[in-house]
Order: sequence, then C-alpha cells, then structure tokens
Amino acid sequence: MTNRLARIPIRARGCVAVAGLTLIALVLTFYRLGAAGVCGANEAIEGLFVQQMVENGELLFPLANGADPMYKPPLFHWTATAVSDALGMHLVTPAILRAPSALYASAGVALTVGFALTMLDLPGAVLAGVVLLSSYQYVSEGRIGRVDMTLTFFESLALFSFLWWLPKKASEDPVAPARTNAQRTELRYLFAAALALAVLAKGPVGAMLPLLAIAVFCVGQKRWKNAQQLFSPGSALLAIGLASSWYLACVFGRRYGFLNRQIGSENFGRFFGSLGEMAPTYYLKPILLNSVPASLLAPFAVIAALSNRQQTAELTRAGSSRRAVSSVKLFAIFWLVTVAFFSIAAYKRRAYLLPLWPPTAVLIAWWIGRLAERRWGRVIRNGAFIVFGALIIFNLFYIPSKQMRECVNDPVLEAAVLIKRAVAPDEPLFIYGVDQGPPSLLFYLDRQVPLLHGNLDDAPPGYVIIPADVWLRHRKEAPELEPVLTAGSGPHGLILLRRGKLYG
Repeated sequence: MTNRLARIPIRARGCVAVAGLTLIALVLTFYRLGAAGVCGANEAIEGLFVQQMVENGELLFPLANGADPMYKPPLFHWTATAVSDALGMHLVTPAILRAPSALYASAGVALTVGFALTMLDLPGAVLAGVVLLSSYQYVSEGRIGRVDMTLTFFESLALFSFLWWLPKKASEDPVAPARTNAQRTELRYLFAAALALAVLAKGPVGAMLPLLAIAVFCVGQKRWKNAQQLFSPGSALLAIGLASSWYLACVFGRRYGFLNRQIGSENFGRFFGSLGEMAPTYYLKPILLNSVPASLLAPFAVIAALSNRQQTAELTRAGSSRRAVSSVKLFAIFWLVTVAFFSIAAYKRRAYLLPLWPPTAVLIAWWIGRLAERRWGRVIRNGAFIVFGALIIFNLFYIPSKQMRECVNDPVLEAAVLIKRAVAPDEPLFIYGVDQGPPSLLFYLDRQVPLLHGNLDDAPPGYVIIPADVWLRHRKEAPELEPVLTAGSGPHGLILLRRGKLYG
C-alpha cells in the first residue's frame, strides 16, 4: 500500500488531502446545524437583520424591529441571503442563519491545508488541518450565526496571500521557482480583496490587525522594499474602494445611524469601554483552555517560531527554506499582535480570538514536525494525529448536543410559539417594559413589535407583551389590560395582555 501511495504524484495527494479534510469540516459544521433553536441573544440579533434581507429585500440598510441599525457590516448577512436564494428559501431558519459560518469554516480548512502544503510536507499539512478541525472554538463558532467566522476566513486569506506573494531573496529557496510578475500581481489583488472583505465582515479591525502584523514582520525582517511593493495603485484602489463601499452607501443614503453604531459604539466604543470593561487578564483562560490541547501548545509554538536558535536550526534542515521560517514568524507575530490588541481593549469577547486558529494550526503542525525529528519522532507525530483525531470525533457529537441542551425549555421560545398562536399577523402587537425586545423572541415572531413608552394605561388597542415582574408593578395602573397567556415562570416570564375587542 505504501508503495502504491508513493507512486501517486504529490500534487494529487495534496488535492486528496484538501478535499478529504474539507469534507470532514462540512460534516462537522453542517451535522444537525438547525436542530438547536436560536436562543442566544447575539445570534438572534444577527438573525433579525438576515430576516430583513431575505424576507423583505432590505439588502443595504436593514433595521431590527423597524428601529435598530445593524451592529456589524453586512458581508455575513449578504452571504446568508445568497444561501437562501440558492436554496429557493424565503424564510430564515436556524440552519439558514448558521450556514454562512459553516461554509466559511469549511472553506477556512481548505485554505489552511492548501497553504500548509506550500511550506510543510504532506503529513505536516494534513496535521495542520486536523489540528484546526479538533479546535473546539473553531468548530463551535462555525455552527453559530455570527460574523466572526466570516472575519476569520478573510483575515487568514490576507495573511496567506501575503506570504504567497512575498518575493524571495536571492539567497532563498534556490530550487523553488520564483513567482512570475503576473502571478505576483494576482496575489497582490487577492491580498487587497481579502483585507477589504475582512472590513466588510466586521469593520476596520479586519484589515488593521493583519496589516499591523505584516508591518511588524517587515520591520523585523528588514523587508522595507517588500513593504513598499505590497500595494500597487490598482490594488490599493481595490482595497479602499471595496472596504469603504458600504460605508459610503450609508453616507450617500444619509443613514448616519448605521455609521454611528458601526464606527462609534461598535469600534471606538468597544475599544475604549463605553459598552463595558473586562480585566486585562480576561484572555488568559480562553487563550490556554478554549481548545485543549491545541490551545495549550500554541504559546510554545509561538515561542519556537520567534526563537533565533530555532530559526537557525530550521535553515540548516535538508529541504527546509526561509519561506517556512518567514511564514511561522508572521503567524507568531499575528498571534501576539491580536492577543495584545484585544487585551488592551476595554471590551472583550472570547470570539475575538477566533481568527488566530487557521494560522495557529499551521504553526502547531510545523512545531510538532520539528519535535518529531528528534528521538521518538514517529511516536510524537502519530500520537498527535491520534489525539487530535479523537477530538474531531468528540466535536462531531458533543457540540451539536450542547447547542440543543442550551435551548431546551427556553421560555422565550415557548413564549414565541404561544404568542404566534394567539395573535394573528395582521393584529397589533406591542412590547412594554424593556429597552428593546428580546432578540430571540423577535426572531421567532418574525414581525415588528413596536416598543411602548410612558404609562402602560396609554397602550393602544391590541396585544402587549410585558415581563412578569413589570406587570406585577403596573397592573393596578392598567385595569383595561387583560392577561391572555403566560409563558415561563417567575420574574423572567412573559405575559401577553389584550386591550380592546377580542381579536382573531
């Protein structure tokens, strides 16, 4: 069998590896993708905007519940709309909402393995894919309808395309063919497009962090000329024009509320603390424990990649190259820059670390490969395949079941079902006593539910959704409002009130 495999061209074996690992990624992310309800507030918020795009055609400026602008740029939402159109579906289900993340996660595996093949041997490239698929954070975020996986794919594409474009020095890789001018031009434009799409996924930070890591890398490697050549006038125009396209649409469309939320609260506000603050040590636990054991190995791989001693050893290896050294060094710098940036930022989320995983998977595979060249080398590499392979199987079954457990007996989902039965689509429905409607409730009601302010007794004829604790405080003030149904128990339950004639 080994002899037969050896006779297969290396390029064909690489294509089989990419295809096989991508298929595994599709299974991991799409298996029971729509089985769990949309009960998380953050996912439901994105679902409200996707509903407006898919069901009402509001592709540029969708409003949640008729009032709230988008929190993030629309690339993720556009992708969901494209998936819905391709499937001929015109209602947003949990599976449709999560499909973009699953697709970008699977494409990210293909991209990572494809890149790893250009700097590692075939087992090393396969190991990079296996490490990525074993990452609990990567797979779980690939099954959630949020923008983070979209950002991860395009930040990774930007880093990989930069390294593909990076011209070799005269002393580097004398056997490897140099890129033609046409190839380097194509890669320059690919890099520019990836940065721009990262901005359309989550804002300026999508381009800022890869560019900051590349700048540090070029300074450290004394590649001043390469830094100057990275953008041509055409590719710079592409990056700026594509990245700013939606923001300019907001300006020309006078949708300043979108710009205020995007640039004000969502970018500067999160960084400087207007949305809350977490301790600088917030990321210590997620960095080390979000995807054990890979997350525990990542800091050691980063240290090895930045070690001068390790670089010297790498350059003396048979079949090695400065390109491999450059790649792992850039990935290590990107890891440090990302962690430092978000540790300094006031507001923090674990998902902000997600873009680290594709380059870190390559970095870990490279480091394990170097360890495997020492004593017990075959045991180390085979052991890594066994451990990470077992975690892939674990992710396949554990993550979907965990998602479903988190939404079992959710009172908000129960309330949405009962309210839709009691209130016809053309009957007036309002909500009182909250700053904004519960996102998951609004997602499942799939209609506008205006917020009422002022005195409860001033509610117009129709139905009113009110939290149980608010109703206990105000029921004597509104004798004309009659409770129709109750969903959930205790102060977190919801009550549906009716005012006026018997509707429906």
